Amino acid sequence: MITTQVTDSSRGVAAAHVPVDLDFFISGHGWRAVGQGNTDGAGFIRDFGEPPVAGIYRLAFDVAQYAPDSMFPTITITFEVRDPGAGCHLPLVLTAYGYSTYRTSSIA
Repeated sequence: MITTQVTDSSRGVAAAHVPVDLDFFISGHGWRAVGQGNTDGAGFIRDFGEPPVAGIYRLAFDVAQYAPDSMFPTITITFEVRDPGAGCHLPLVLTAYGYSTYRTSSIA
């Protein structure tokens, strides 16, 4: 299962209501949408409803909906799921002029 969380470290709060799209890459055909959602009050999306398969995915965060003055209005993270049975949690940490991401195996 793929999950995410957005934290606004500039404000010291969870980033609620950030629209996020999840896409899957199909070789020779390009990207296909497999899920979408908005972060909840704690900044989480706990389920995109995607099928548990190995492959290349991308998360596209519409940061401008959350922070219209953001230097990065859209942030895209491309990653590979090798073991579909293992959790894949990708937090996004926003700052005023940057961002950071990493992978953990589950929601902490």
